[in-house]
This record gives sequence, C-alpha cells and structure tokens, in this order.
Amino acid sequence: MKRAITWLCLLILFTGCAPRAATPAPTSLPATIGEAHQTLIRFFALLNEQNYTEADALYGGSYEGLQNNNPGVDPSDHAKLLENACEINGHMCLPAGTAIFKELRDDMYIFQVEFNNPDGSLFVLGPCCGASETEMPPVSQFEYGVARNAGGKFLVMELPPYVP
Repeated sequence: MKRAITWLCLLILFTGCAPRAATPAPTSLPATIGEAHQTLIRFFALLNEQNYTEADALYGGSYEGLQNNNPGVDPSDHAKLLENACEINGHMCLPAGTAIFKELRDDMYIFQVEFNNPDGSLFVLGPCCGASETEMPPVSQFEYGVARNAGGKFLVMELPPYVP
C-alpha cells in the first residue's frame, strides 16, 4: 500500500512537471470573450497553416483591398483572396503568440495581439517606406476586433499585418 502511494505521488509530480503546449488560451475570461479569443487564435492559425477556406469562414472584414490588389481573382473567391494576401500581397500570416482582451467597444471584442515569427521570436513591424524608427516606431502589438454576426458566430474583422 505504501509503495502504491509513493508511485501515485511520483506520477502526480511528473505529470505536473510535464511540458505543456504553448497555446495562447484565456485563463479566466467570461465565456463570450473566451469564444471571441478562440476564434481570433484559430483564424491566424488557419492562415498560417494555409487553410484559407476555413479561415474565410472566420473572417468578417472587408475584402475590398484584397480585391483591388488581385484584379484577376474572382471577387467572390474569398479563399483565393486570402491565399494571395498571405503568399503574394505582403500580409504576415503568422500564428498569434498572445492575444490579450483589451475592451468591449460597442459590440466588438478588442484584443492586443502579438505574432510569432517562424523561429518563435516576436514579430516586429519596422519602419516603412524610407521612414526612420523615430518617424515610424516599430510595432509588435496589433489591435484586432472580433464581432458576432447575425447568426451569433464570432468573426475576426481585420487582416494580418501588412509589410509593403
């Protein structure tokens, strides 16, 4: 009996020390904020995994800019527009490293998001178009809104960061 208790204690100890997957998950967010958070994380993961059809189902923002950048693509082919955004047009389709709930603005859940580069380092958007870091300071946190559609489904309202 004493031996069984010892083994049980060791099992609990080793289980508690086992490495855990680094998944940015809310800890104590209310259910609706948690659902919005999961949608946001999933959207960026799907884009990063090049699963554009499923990502399209989680996007509720405008496709107008993508349509303008891709005149040869059928405007109703949202998956192809997202693919081009990530693979041709300069959007950084990286996984979210952190997504912290900031506020509820009207019916929009606002999150501060940081992205991970493929090597695991923090993605930082530097100055653009000849500007200095003083004129255009580097940015590593990006604001994203998640809203519910008429059917109650959460949708991400902005595209990934753009690097010209």
